[in-house]
Amino acid sequence: MLSRALDPKGDASDRLINPSMFHASCRDFNSLHLVINGSSPAWKDRSVTPASSTTDRLPFVVCSSKDGDRGRCAESAIWLGLFLKRSMDVVLSMIVLVLFCPLMLVIAIAIKLESPGRAIYRSRRVGKCGRKFDCYKFRTMVAGSDRLKENLRRLNQRRGPFFKIADDPRLTRLGGFLRKYSLDELPQLWNVLRGDMSLVGPRPHPVEDCAQYSSEHCRRLGVKPGVTGLWQVLARANPSFETCMMLDLEYIEKWSLLLDCRILVKTIPAVMAGEGQ
Repeated sequence: MLSRALDPKGDASDRLINPSMFHASCRDFNSLHLVINGSSPAWKDRSVTPASSTTDRLPFVVCSSKDGDRGRCAESAIWLGLFLKRSMDVVLSMIVLVLFCPLMLVIAIAIKLESPGRAIYRSRRVGKCGRKFDCYKFRTMVAGSDRLKENLRRLNQRRGPFFKIADDPRLTRLGGFLRKYSLDELPQLWNVLRGDMSLVGPRPHPVEDCAQYSSEHCRRLGVKPGVTGLWQVLARANPSFETCMMLDLEYIEKWSLLLDCRILVKTIPAVMAGEGQ
């Protein structure tokens, strides 16, 4: 059995993706936790959860201890790790935003000069616990590109819920360059500061993609999405949804601050290689 601790913030049901699947609203997060046992996700009262599985409720952790003291120690260690992870998110994202502010200003001006429309594109994504949020990116497509998406689905080159095609006709010339070096994702550092995302974690999927999730896929919603992750550094050009999901779940199961640091370091050469799509 896999349990996930949930964020107590937020109480608006319209911020949840597929509320019927989760059987609860965000205001219940303090007393309930999401349990996924291979069938349907379900909310369980924490009071009926055995004490031996205390650490099993925490994000990034799948373990249990017959020794209550050991379980409490493990839980405290994980919460400390999550505190340090959040601290690292805030400090590093602020530093990068300050350093790259001139470049971001130049990119925004170039986007406005190349094609009509806003420089910043807001994409509705699904985050931790199924909450929807606006994910910020530099606009890389022509204005109104979302309305053209349905007509292009037959050209989709990704398997599963993913949607991506090579030589997308909606892509602008500058947009192609920004995507190649992942410069379009720089505004997501603001999402990190807001707490919607983390620097490292599973990439946030669009709402329409998450609507096609199976119960197993919902496990990735137990943690905050990230700007980069295992998939970005190990299988960036792999179109397989299954590969993406496998790496995301592996990250969740094996998470540590050291793993986050390794992914961040490996992200630099992965971005410099210009393999973004």
